[in-house]
Formats: sequence, structure tokens, C-alpha cells
Amino acid sequence: MELSLILIIVAVIFVTFSAILRRYRRCPSDKVMVIYGKTGKNKSGSISSARCIHGGAAFVWPVFQDYAFLDLKPISIECNLTNALSKQNIRVDVPCRFTVGISTEPDSMTNAAERLLGLSIDNIQNIATDILFGQLRLVIATMDIEEINSDR
Repeated sequence: MELSLILIIVAVIFVTFSAILRRYRRCPSDKVMVIYGKTGKNKSGSISSARCIHGGAAFVWPVFQDYAFLDLKPISIECNLTNALSKQNIRVDVPCRFTVGISTEPDSMTNAAERLLGLSIDNIQNIATDILFGQLRLVIATMDIEEINSDR
């Protein structure tokens, strides 16, 4: 009787310990681990939508939380802007290439998690291309032709 009770207690402790270890997640250094669900409050006291971890580890509560990864590898985007109007109303073509990536600063990681988590690389490239086209048109519209040619 005593031996079976000891075996049951050992089995319960082993199962509990292995369940805890299974929910402990590590994040590689080239990714950001985003824990979402019930994450608690952030440093400013407001409720946080996600907790971002870079190069560390965290316990993910089963049922209440889940996790996903955001890749930190830079993405190269080609934006060949055609027929953009300069300040002098002259149409110009601006071939360019941008390299974008997620910063590892806490506010930037949280911002990226809220906006990009769950999107494919193609969707992220399309969103970034739209933003870059708009900003590039805005910059070109404030420049003279001479400035555009000199600021290559």
C-alpha cells in the first residue's frame, strides 16, 4: 500500500513537472517571440495586447496564452516609382530599393506584433511597398529637379 502511494505521488510530480517544462518556450536570437492572450499589464500600467521577447525564454500558460514568432531578417523591397510629380510639376521616374526590418526595441517589437503577426512575408512586403510609395511620392513632391538629381 505504501509503495503504491509513493509511486502515485512520484508519477503525479513527474507529469506536473514535464507539463511545466513543455510550456517553457525559448526564443532564438534571430526572432521575436510574441506571447499573446492574457499577458497582464505593461510598464506604464495599461493592459498589454502582447508580450515580446527577444533572445530569451518565457513560460506560456496553457489555455490562456499562445505564442508565435516574428522573423528579424531584413526584407529587401524594390520600389520603382514612375511618373511622380516633382515640386515643379515635372514627372520623374525614381528607381529605388529599400531594406526594412523589425527593430529589437520594446515599443517597436510590440508595434510590429500588433500589426504584422500572422501575416506572410508577401503580405508584409505589400504593406511596406504601399507605405514606401506614398512616402516617396511625398518627398519627391517637395523637391526640385535639381535637388532630386543631386540627392541620389
